[in-house]
Amino acid sequence: MTPPNLAELTRAFTHIGLMSFGGPAAQIAVMHKELVEDRTWLSEDQFLRALSFCMLLPGPEAMQLCTYAGWRLRGTLGGLIAGLLFVLPGAAVMFALVLAYANWGNVPAIEALFLGIKATVVVVVLQALWRLGRKTLKRPLHWIIALMAFVALYLFGLPFPLVIVVAALFGALRATSETTATAPPAARSTATFSTIALWGALWAAPIALAFLLGADFLVDVGLFFSKLAVVSFGGAYAVLAYMAQAAVEAEGWISAGQMVDGLGLAETTPGPLILVTQFVGFMAGYNLAGAGLAFAAGLMTLWATFVPCFLWIFTAAPHVEWLTSQPRLDAALRAITAAIVGVIANLMLWFAMTVFFNQTRPIWDGLPGARPVLASVDLIAVGLCALSALLLTRLSLPLTLICMALAGFVSSLVFA
Repeated sequence: MTPPNLAELTRAFTHIGLMSFGGPAAQIAVMHKELVEDRTWLSEDQFLRALSFCMLLPGPEAMQLCTYAGWRLRGTLGGLIAGLLFVLPGAAVMFALVLAYANWGNVPAIEALFLGIKATVVVVVLQALWRLGRKTLKRPLHWIIALMAFVALYLFGLPFPLVIVVAALFGALRATSETTATAPPAARSTATFSTIALWGALWAAPIALAFLLGADFLVDVGLFFSKLAVVSFGGAYAVLAYMAQAAVEAEGWISAGQMVDGLGLAETTPGPLILVTQFVGFMAGYNLAGAGLAFAAGLMTLWATFVPCFLWIFTAAPHVEWLTSQPRLDAALRAITAAIVGVIANLMLWFAMTVFFNQTRPIWDGLPGARPVLASVDLIAVGLCALSALLLTRLSLPLTLICMALAGFVSSLVFA
């Protein structure tokens, strides 16, 4: 069919961006309905092949799928429009929410609201773990990879990028003995290197400017989230484990409780869940020097998180047929996905201890792994978690979060 004009494309992707609540599965379903079913701009095969391609890449697969769809329909300009419209509405909402949180988050009434949200976040992460585990852990080897990733992070505190790299190498090496698929020839594109150079320069530009201006903190933020963009396989839940390890424990930018609150806020906004990185960058700047630095850090975070997505898509899009049929890439991705199950299990346990217990102790001296002090359990938080699990079987996630915020507030009045 005839490709849409820019006005039609903009209207369609504006609707997708505003309706993209509920995580990547729901967002991909919205895109499928809009682009495949209602407008028939993409065929079923094109859509599924694009989704497989985006799952090979680091970063938010739903945003990258949206960008790829725009690129396929109207080239680079179409990809830019689609990707930006998927991110910007949620980013604007997140700036408003995190500013309110920074100013009033320590008010007792607001803290009570967030207790209900935190309890819901634990359930949401547990659901994500269950869904991914059922889909991914189909062989004993995958269970072993997931367990080893969990042990590496929880007991030994090994860096998240190292876990991902080791899993990818292990999967790629095993592909030679397990897979014999023949791939089509790689596409040739003279624009590939110029695309890499252009988007690589755009990615580095604000970090270089901050360095020249002597803004060391912004340089640190840009480099941190740039590194995150390269290793962020497995979606926002997997990335949170790395952010928690680095931003909370190593850098001390934010507290563990603020990290959980950030995920709760990100769940309430349209757009990719990885907008939680914007919350982390903003709060890191706010905790250090107030609102001025916070907005600069939030913008730097957004840039370092999403500009790489455009780099990946615009560079690799002409090579989709070749990339999606590579046995080594496929095996590496499967191993990474199995490791992500262990990563999310570590995140879920960390969140649960943060929300349900007021004190933790080391499991063994000299190791970073922690265990809760059972006597410090917060029974109100446990009850709120059970209530949120029940509500999620009946209500949508945004509505459940609203109900649980109110339940947290009411519980603070009843049990004060």
